[in-house]
Amino acid sequence: MKKKLIAIVGPTAVGKTETAIALARLFHTEIISADSRQFYKELNIGVARPSEKQLQEVKHHFIACRSLKDEYAAGQFGQDALKCLQQLFSKHDVAVLVGGSGLYVNAVCEGLDAVPPKDEKVRVQLEKELNEKGLAYLQRELKKADPDYYQSADIRNPRRVLRALEVCRISGKPFSSFHKSRRHERDFQVIKIGLTMERNELYERINHRVDEMMKRGLLEEVRQLIPYKGIHALQTVGYRELFDYFDGNTDLKTAVNLIKQNTRHYAKRQFTWFRKDKEIKWFEPSQKNDFVRYIRSYMR
Repeated sequence: MKKKLIAIVGPTAVGKTETAIALARLFHTEIISADSRQFYKELNIGVARPSEKQLQEVKHHFIACRSLKDEYAAGQFGQDALKCLQQLFSKHDVAVLVGGSGLYVNAVCEGLDAVPPKDEKVRVQLEKELNEKGLAYLQRELKKADPDYYQSADIRNPRRVLRALEVCRISGKPFSSFHKSRRHERDFQVIKIGLTMERNELYERINHRVDEMMKRGLLEEVRQLIPYKGIHALQTVGYRELFDYFDGNTDLKTAVNLIKQNTRHYAKRQFTWFRKDKEIKWFEPSQKNDFVRYIRSYMR
């Protein structure tokens, strides 16, 4: 029988971490994190990194493994994760992959086609358009060039918008086309579990999580990161809103409310991305017996 990779996906705050830990303990195995923000050791509270207790319960890979100064692209992560899986499968029949970053999950499960390298001339032109015409203009350009990516990406992150448009202009093809073409063969079987819940309940969980992050010291975490605020990994929900507060562009209450609002928007985009994958079997986190039964059906 092929080795099994259980991939736990879904929107932020739905309970992926707890579910992944429960499954890893059940199958006596380890976890690979495919959360593109939890790679960075300088980010903790704002990315909902697993607690020290959780990290001690089950061994996690790719948590706090990189510096903010070192960009970690999905393709490179996919290669590194496959090497890690090779080692895990020498000891275990099952491994667990968990994350809400769809591109990074795909890099492991299906592989990605090679994306054109950066083009300095095109990038300079896009930076000029961003400075002169604003992010909203580039968002409209992306919507025309690649409506699929526009619907699922974090379009409030200027770095993501710039990179997607750069690839569109270099290649003449949608950026998203590089993520869904020829599937790469894997020598293991992937079992995809999607976690979902009623929208109002999820939004309440998101709002509560943001309040808890503020109580735990998110404001101070962001304050310490001000010297690095231009770095790509920090152009993300929970950090850019508080950078605006420190820059005097908004008050703290408004910044916190924007974190909640933008996180809800992000969760909606995650759903949009994962709903396109017909291999994902959806469950509510409370349906543990049901999804364990579903997973075990692949192991007979």
